Amino acid sequence: MNKGLEDKRRRRRRRRAASVVAFLITALGLAWFFESQATTTIIFLRYANLEPNGQTNPGLSDSGLQRADELVRVIGDVDVVAGVDAIYATRFRSTQETVEPLAEKLQLPVRIFDASDVVGICETMLTEHKGKIVLVVTDRTSLPLMIRELHGSKKLPPMADTEHDNLYIVSIPWFGKVKTLRLKYGRPYLP
Repeated sequence: MNKGLEDKRRRRRRRRAASVVAFLITALGLAWFFESQATTTIIFLRYANLEPNGQTNPGLSDSGLQRADELVRVIGDVDVVAGVDAIYATRFRSTQETVEPLAEKLQLPVRIFDASDVVGICETMLTEHKGKIVLVVTDRTSLPLMIRELHGSKKLPPMADTEHDNLYIVSIPWFGKVKTLRLKYGRPYLP
């Protein structure tokens, strides 16, 4: 009789231990799944103010250089834990000069892309930087096309030629609706 009671207790302990192990495996599996499906955040902005010198590929003006420095303050610590993981700029001098101070601070290379290949660059960012934060500096024509390609807002107001202070944050969750935020950075107008 004593042996039967002991066997019953042993089986109960084994069932409890198996339940705990199954729970832990399930919890770890779900945690891994949800972590691998994290939200990708892409920050878009237009290059800073240009030097009006009539060149084909002009650099930034003094106010544009100030705006590039302001970008370091605004985006340099965007996420306390991870921060910006990748920086993309077009082949133009203005976009590269806009991100140069930030790239130096974050010690990240600037990846050059072709702004005319909107579909290709969006696919690249989504596959190579899933769940990360990416900064993209481009021109006012390709910027709204890229946001639309990522299923962001289709109602972006047109940018004036003198508008260089818009910052668009596109959050792409693994499930659900893509969100687009439009913010201003720096002083409203740097002549």
